[in-house]
Amino acid sequence: MEGQEFECLKLKNQICFPLYVCSKEIIRRYKPLLDRLDLTYTQYITMMVLWEHTRMNVKELGSCLYLDSGTLTPVLKKLENKGYLKRSRSREDERNLIVTITDKGRELRTQALEVPSGMACVVHLSPEEADTLYTLLYKILDGMPSV
Repeated sequence: MEGQEFECLKLKNQICFPLYVCSKEIIRRYKPLLDRLDLTYTQYITMMVLWEHTRMNVKELGSCLYLDSGTLTPVLKKLENKGYLKRSRSREDERNLIVTITDKGRELRTQALEVPSGMACVVHLSPEEADTLYTLLYKILDGMPSV
C-alpha cells in the first residue's frame, strides 16, 4: 500500500481531469451540429464573438476567446475564405488587424440558432446548477495569470 503523500497523484483527485473530459465530450457533441454549418468549434465560438461585437481587433478577439494569435490566425483565414468575415489593417495603426463580420457572416447566425437548443439536451443540469458551474469556471479562468 502506498503512502498518503501519493494521494495527490491519483487521477480521481485531480480537478483537471473531469474538466478535460467534460470539455472534450461537450465539444464532441457539438460536432454534428456544427458540421451542418461547416464550422469547427473554434470557428463557431469566434463567430459568436463577432455576432455580438461585429468589429474588433485580433488582440481583443483573442482575449475574448482565450486564444493566442498563432491559434486564431488560421481560424480567421478559414472564416474569411468562407466569406463570414473580413480582415483589414487599422487605418490608425497598421500593426492592428481588424476583423469585421460580413453580411454572409450575419446570415449564418440565423442558421446557428439550432446549436444551443441542440446542446441543451446534452448537459443535464438544472438552470441553477448551470449558472453555478458557469460562475465557478469563470472564477478559475479569471484567477489565472495571463501568459
